[in-house]
Amino acid sequence: MSLSIAQLDSVTHRYIMPKMFDNIFDSNPFLQRIMKGGAYKSQDGGTSIQIPLNYAQTTSAGWYSGADTLQTTDNENITNAVYQWASFYSNISLTEDDKLKNSGSSAVLNLLKQKSMIAEKTAKDNIGEGLYSDGSNAKSIVGLTDIIAIDQTVGGISQADNSWWQGNVDSATTTLTMAAMQALWEDCSIDNEQPTVALTTRSVFNKYYGLLQPQQRFTDSDTAKGGFQNLMFNGAPVIVDSHIASGRMNFVNEKHIHLFYHPKQNFTFGGFQKPVNQEVSVGRVKWMGALGSSNNRLHGVLTAITA
Repeated sequence: MSLSIAQLDSVTHRYIMPKMFDNIFDSNPFLQRIMKGGAYKSQDGGTSIQIPLNYAQTTSAGWYSGADTLQTTDNENITNAVYQWASFYSNISLTEDDKLKNSGSSAVLNLLKQKSMIAEKTAKDNIGEGLYSDGSNAKSIVGLTDIIAIDQTVGGISQADNSWWQGNVDSATTTLTMAAMQALWEDCSIDNEQPTVALTTRSVFNKYYGLLQPQQRFTDSDTAKGGFQNLMFNGAPVIVDSHIASGRMNFVNEKHIHLFYHPKQNFTFGGFQKPVNQEVSVGRVKWMGALGSSNNRLHGVLTAITA
């Protein structure tokens, strides 16, 4: 006989949802690194997510001797980047006709698995794309394409008006070279702050592979354990991510990238419901959060690699 709504809820939670969460996590290398590195942070409410920023030094400072008069004038040097919540859902629907045609618990479970796989794939693609979004979808989370720029408004702060909030962008280099990568790396590095990962397309990754001598082709074992192919550059893994736009290589300092999520909507399945005017069981997997950066000048991107 066909499964009831309550049974569908139980089966979905038990057999589908943990697997869906793991597969979304494991299918996106950037998301996996964020979550493993501790940058996946619970935020249990608020109208927005705010990250305090120190953008200037105090002007009341200097060398002094004896009874010199010391400056006490205060100056503005702290502000907040304000990121807005974004919500995502992936639908799972089962019509009564389909449930009846697939009578028996095993058959219905198979149908449910297939429907859930479709929802899972949809979530994978959308979350993965969101991490690199360019702001064209106002309802999406802010992504690296928006963050690592020089002319966007990110976290409510204009990059055009505040150079300290700009990322490092190389839009002139079309041929990937070690020198171009090193120059961008240095632009993103201040003292002991350096990029911790390079994220790029398969095509650009293959170009980088071709630049290396066989004895230079080192890999990061932790990244490899996650199932992602990688090479190393200045001690940081270079990783392929299928969600990155053509011709781009992102240098990211993961100490300053934060993915916030609401604990009550963290790839959460809310159960099946049945509309009063339709013979269909409808459930949704939902996520709510925001991607934020706390120091854009420590990230960089090559945007125009063609050859």
